Amino acid sequence: MMKRLAGRSGMFLLLLILEITLLFTAPVIVTAENAAEDTSDSEMRPSELYARYAVLMDAETGRILFSKSGDTEAPMASTTKIMTCILALENGTLTDKVSVSSEAASQPEVSLGMKEGQSFYLKDLLYSLMLESHNDTAVAIAEHIGGSVSEFANMMNTKAEELGCMSTYFITPNGLDAEDENGIHHTTAQDLARMMKYCITESPAKEQFLEITRTGSYTFSDCDGNGSYACTNHNAFLKMMDGALTGKTGFTADAGYCYVGALQNDDRTFIVALLACGWPNNKGYKWSDTRKLMTYGLENYFYRDIGSSYDPYNAELTVDVENGYTGSFPDSKNADINVSAQGSPVRVLLKQNEEIESEVQLIENISAPIKAGAQIGEITYSVNGNRIAVYPLCAEETALERTFKICLDYVVSLVLL
Repeated sequence: MMKRLAGRSGMFLLLLILEITLLFTAPVIVTAENAAEDTSDSEMRPSELYARYAVLMDAETGRILFSKSGDTEAPMASTTKIMTCILALENGTLTDKVSVSSEAASQPEVSLGMKEGQSFYLKDLLYSLMLESHNDTAVAIAEHIGGSVSEFANMMNTKAEELGCMSTYFITPNGLDAEDENGIHHTTAQDLARMMKYCITESPAKEQFLEITRTGSYTFSDCDGNGSYACTNHNAFLKMMDGALTGKTGFTADAGYCYVGALQNDDRTFIVALLACGWPNNKGYKWSDTRKLMTYGLENYFYRDIGSSYDPYNAELTVDVENGYTGSFPDSKNADINVSAQGSPVRVLLKQNEEIESEVQLIENISAPIKAGAQIGEITYSVNGNRIAVYPLCAEETALERTFKICLDYVVSLVLL
């Protein structure tokens, strides 16, 4: 009886070994499918705005939510001063004494009325710069921080390039219309919004920037205690909408009325940038456009999470591991293992009917052995072609190499059982 069983077991063992030697593999990639709830929402049309160039930006990610020729270059007038202010805050000290040169004192209106030879504390001049938009103040600050207006302009252009504002060119620190051998003083609505994003969310001086630009009124004297200078904030948007955070106006003959501002509602922060938004007597156009764009953002964009802890498509990502073995019967099929994205979720402002696209890229020729936790690819999430987040894809389990010994051991274990 024992011999008969042994003979049958031997035959069974030989057949299994023969089948195992003929196994082959074919890698398969499975990616998440895109799906989104189709819900109607109001659309903003460019024709509804007075501004020739405008954008609405999500301040957290920098994604442009709406654009009207937002990448077109145009003069930006005194919205320039947000860059002047942030560079002064980052490179100067509020207690610095700023001397007034003849060039600074000779700047046209709007001006503080400073005289050559006077000195002011940098802190006081920053309120003059941002609340009243004084042109002489901007030059005095530029000369103090950069050594000269031209050197400060170089600092401005360098910072713009660092921020990815590749369609911006600064000549003056105050935004007065200017032109040199490289072109005119200009930016785009998109670049202007990006600069504001930096000022309020990224700069080490962001809290000081917000404190200055949100102040309603401010008075000061020069360093010797002479004179009394009063500044009133001309950013009407601060009292126009709940959550208004900051902003800067501007106007020149070439630029027209310009504005850049930010609003915070709950955990959402929006930035609006407007260029060429009317000329006299249309001073109120910029406020109308700002309200319209901010309202559009508030009514239509809400946060959704993207990342390893949230799968918007309820899809599983699996891969076949060539010649892999995970503990089950080592037959002709490859080993299937689950993979998952690793990293913290990213919040994205989206419309309800807006799709999140995902693209999975795996390394070529995924073959055993694969250890749990090993990165075998990445998943990229994007919206309307704009990349939002990239996560590494890692194996959730180990796949050993399916060797002859593993197959033999598996068969022997069956026989012994």
